[in-house]
Amino acid sequence: MKLGQDYRLRDINMKKTIDWWLFFAIVPILIAGLITMHSFSGDSSFASHQMVGITFSLAVFFGLSFIDMRFLRSTWVSVTLFVTSVAFLGALFTLGKVSHGAQSWFSFGSFSFQPSDFAKVALIIVLAKYFSRRHIEIANVKHILVSGAYAFVIFALVLVHPDLGSAMIIALVWLGMTMVSGISKKHLFAMIAIAALVFAVLWNFGFKEYQKDRIRNFINPLADIHGAGYNAYQSSIAVGSGGIWGKGVGYGTQSRLKFLPEYQTDFIFAAYSEEWGFAGIVILFTLYGIIIWRIINNAMNGATNFEILFGAGVAVYFIVHIGINVGMNMQLLPVTGTPLPFMSYGGTHMLSEFMALGILMSMRKYSRIAHKDATKNEFIGPQ
Repeated sequence: MKLGQDYRLRDINMKKTIDWWLFFAIVPILIAGLITMHSFSGDSSFASHQMVGITFSLAVFFGLSFIDMRFLRSTWVSVTLFVTSVAFLGALFTLGKVSHGAQSWFSFGSFSFQPSDFAKVALIIVLAKYFSRRHIEIANVKHILVSGAYAFVIFALVLVHPDLGSAMIIALVWLGMTMVSGISKKHLFAMIAIAALVFAVLWNFGFKEYQKDRIRNFINPLADIHGAGYNAYQSSIAVGSGGIWGKGVGYGTQSRLKFLPEYQTDFIFAAYSEEWGFAGIVILFTLYGIIIWRIINNAMNGATNFEILFGAGVAVYFIVHIGINVGMNMQLLPVTGTPLPFMSYGGTHMLSEFMALGILMSMRKYSRIAHKDATKNEFIGPQ
């Protein structure tokens, strides 16, 4: 391809940088979250604070979309991101703020952020880089173990804070990306066996008592509805009481009467379901389905294996977040403090979600330009 022709194609493709199907599927979810928060927040409006986070996150999303992010293919960039994430997670032990029993936040006055959210995105980049260079020989168990070591370092640091929800997501992102990379069935069964062994060790030596209570409550949620099972019990009542059409905005009794805890963060799905009912849930799931579909579609059109694997990792990232949050709201999974993407209150997780999508949009604008045969030997920086 001639240089002049390449630039013309880039100019044309810049107009198609943003996947508008994806963007306009996200907007109603953002609005639904704001409406749900505003319904019950009273004087201390979570909605107004959330608007600030959304505005900044959208600015980052559009900003990253128009930056050429191919430098992420560089080995030194992925290594730097990994080391930086580990350093921030390690710094939490001395500088972190304790909230709800977990030392997972840095706090600077009115500003705070949770480094584990950004570590998830960094891990996706690191694994995409690793697997893209070794996809042909991915059946070699060595690469499963090496990639698992990257994930385990972040997983262990997050778990000991303790943040069980984020640790679960990190483990599942690694598992999902490994499977997409072409893992063999025998290695999959081996990983399941190893995971069971690790769980047994964590149960006896790693988990705090309240984390064990959540798992026990998962097995028998009605055993302690006034203690460890209270949150999940109240959220399931809220989801069920919405009926087909819901009680209407501002009329969710579980949230209004303060029976439903953390309705603006962990249990916003339950608060939303009580107000909007089954019909609202169907609409919400449809919007999330469109988002996942567009992420996968963009991933499959990636210029190189790195872009394809990164997009696959982002898809797993959102699927896992949505599945865990909805599952714990419906008493199907343990309560882990996992936010619902684009809906739960909190600026850090919102920013990391839009960062991942912004990078994906950047990859989208050159996905149709660079032919795979022409880019397979393209290196940016030291490899």
